[in-house]
Amino acid sequence: MLIAATLAVLVAMILAIIRGIVGPTLYDRILAVNMFGTKTVLLLSLLGFVMGRPEFLDIAIVYALINFISVVGVLRYSGTFELKQPSAESKEE
Repeated sequence: MLIAATLAVLVAMILAIIRGIVGPTLYDRILAVNMFGTKTVLLLSLLGFVMGRPEFLDIAIVYALINFISVVGVLRYSGTFELKQPSAESKEE
């Protein structure tokens, strides 16, 4: 049963990679990278449980923190530039 869950997580990770490549906007790509990171944490936890290696959980927690900080940093960095479609108000000027 746990092996089936691990394979399901791997499939979700592959779909996240595809979404990250194909995503029409920057925010879709950032969301896909965040989802990939979350699934990686879940995969590390599952593998640690299946293999009987509890130290994988420590690695998963560290990876989750790095993923969170990096996504917040990228979103903060992308917020400083005009990455969205120009609004109707700016077109009138």
